[in-house]
Amino acid sequence: MDLVSQHELGRRRDAGILPVGFRDHDAMEWTRIRRIVYQVQQHFRYRYAAPICNLRQRLVVVPRPVHGNQRLLSHRVEVSQARLRKRTRADRFGNVVVGISIPEVEEAVNFDVSLIVERLTDQGPHLEAVTGQALDVYLLPSALTRPDAALRAAAAELTCSVETAADLASAVGGWVYRRMSYGFDRTGVGTTAGQALAAGHGVCQDYAHVMLALCRLLGVPARYVSGHLVGEGGTHAWVEVLQPVPGQAVEILAWDPTHDRPADLRYLTVAVGRDYRDVAPVSGTYSAPYPGCLSTARRVSVAQVEHEAPAALIAGLCE
Repeated sequence: MDLVSQHELGRRRDAGILPVGFRDHDAMEWTRIRRIVYQVQQHFRYRYAAPICNLRQRLVVVPRPVHGNQRLLSHRVEVSQARLRKRTRADRFGNVVVGISIPEVEEAVNFDVSLIVERLTDQGPHLEAVTGQALDVYLLPSALTRPDAALRAAAAELTCSVETAADLASAVGGWVYRRMSYGFDRTGVGTTAGQALAAGHGVCQDYAHVMLALCRLLGVPARYVSGHLVGEGGTHAWVEVLQPVPGQAVEILAWDPTHDRPADLRYLTVAVGRDYRDVAPVSGTYSAPYPGCLSTARRVSVAQVEHEAPAALIAGLCE
């Protein structure tokens, strides 16, 4: 039986991996920050009606080691079972995938993830080395971004309003933001971009899928991003538009259509792919005739902050 991949809000559960004072992100001067360190704690619990066997769990919850100006400083994945096998590998998109095999679970299994992640602001544009073949993957429709007539009509409407990749990210992201309304429990992990647009509502995953479908229709490669947004309860999704630059490289332009803004220091990237199916945080299979019940909890805390010196102070030092 398949385990369902999903996001749910749960009660906070602290892993306590970094003994520092946490900061109020609402009171922070984000425009003056040059370095910030986050602590992320996630808890996943699967409960079953009776014992299960042959559990094969896939976790995509550990960030890529380096992603632009973001760097993974440390991480830990703990499992509440004594008998298990754990293997970490990189998938075709460069994401960290943790595979866990457990022969038997009596009642429940817990997965606890602890991360320390750093972001800097003085690294210049986010560039990635990429081959033409790899870039083509983000131009093709995927299972959840396959276009329909309404999406094609929207792309035709947007064609005349964009010239650069930056313009496209803003124009398409803004178009999606204006035509969608945010709402829980109206869509699921299998909802396509066309279905979400027809309904006119959804969650961040749906906003991202609609934006991806439009970017690809416009001939611009774009990819789905799974990660965290400081101040929000669950995991978050947004889009990266890929702009080719001289040489085998692309410039990454990250845009959040759910909030209609660039993805700034408040965003932490975990994984990228063609759509949600490539980067589902938890998924897997097991042997039993009954479903499991998933509950989750998450906390993102600001652990350290370094600010730019005020302009007046810099001017005084130079005199």
